Amino acid sequence: MSAFSAAFLPTLVRRERASLAATLLAPPVALAVATVLNIGLYVLMGRDPVAVVYAMLFEPFLSWASFSEVLLKTGPLLLIAQGLAIGFRTKVFNIGAEGQFILGAIFASAIPIWFPQATGQWIWPMMLLLGVLGGALWASITAIWRVRLNANEILVSLMLSLVAAQLLNYLLLGPWKDPNGFNFPQSVMFQYDAMVPVLIAGTRVNVSLPLTLALSIAAWLFMQKSFLGYKLQVGGLAPRAAGYAGFSEGWAIWLSLLIAGGAAGLAGAAEVAGPLGQLQRSISTGYGYAAIIVAYLGGLHPIGIIASALFMAALYIGGDNAMVSANLPIAAVRVFQGSLLLAYLIAIAFVRYRLEWHRPIYRSQP
Repeated sequence: MSAFSAAFLPTLVRRERASLAATLLAPPVALAVATVLNIGLYVLMGRDPVAVVYAMLFEPFLSWASFSEVLLKTGPLLLIAQGLAIGFRTKVFNIGAEGQFILGAIFASAIPIWFPQATGQWIWPMMLLLGVLGGALWASITAIWRVRLNANEILVSLMLSLVAAQLLNYLLLGPWKDPNGFNFPQSVMFQYDAMVPVLIAGTRVNVSLPLTLALSIAAWLFMQKSFLGYKLQVGGLAPRAAGYAGFSEGWAIWLSLLIAGGAAGLAGAAEVAGPLGQLQRSISTGYGYAAIIVAYLGGLHPIGIIASALFMAALYIGGDNAMVSANLPIAAVRVFQGSLLLAYLIAIAFVRYRLEWHRPIYRSQP
């Protein structure tokens, strides 16, 4: 390396305090950058970029039928993202919400599948509780491996999602398969009392949406106003300081994973007891992975996550519209989601850090 080329090197230096205005601007700036990048991709693919952007970003809000579907998809995305965000702020990176979502759906489906003749308004609330239990139990496997064996929770939780998908396949191709379902991998249709009540007549939006909003408020109160939430945040920001203060790292990992798993399981239960009305293999639609984008796009803040969940749900519906009206492949929709997360992470990095150029202490001789 010559003396001239090594004269200045870039270094990221953490700012003493991140600007609130810059933090609020990061998501819309990331959206603008991701949109421009993907417009270029659509041009290279030979698609009409105006038609694609219109279908993806505007059509979901132009009719009540489309917007009601946006609200329907907002529920699971918001619920899973709120649970994941608590763990992410504690530096517990649970990437297996998809598997926990599936286990919640499986646990909830046990009641209507095993007791198809049961009646009563107790059924759907019990299904939701079983969903929380299923997701939390599946997340506890990751907690055991992380705390007892010091395994990486990212890899363990991700691999467990694949196991959950295979467990779902086994049940729907084996003991839980509908004998009258024309050989489709699905369970029997659930009875009426196993369905979450509809919230808005003429739509598929059900009472799980206000429940999700209430839990979002509870997440904000937990992280911002409770001593328990404070302990979790301290453990994530300064593990050694938390250890000196008597905060257990293992306890924080357990609590973070159980909360995230329970939230994902509840979302899975609400899905089978809501719009689907049965257990299907197609229940695994990537909500658990999209919720990671939702959590970070919302700045890991419960209020910001509400807005980002609504936007991501609109992107789901808009992506479906674009596939029909603009002949856009599903992979392009996922590329948009991924590029949005990447653009946001870059933007927020420059909110929290500044770029400085300095001379290195040691330089090689020419």
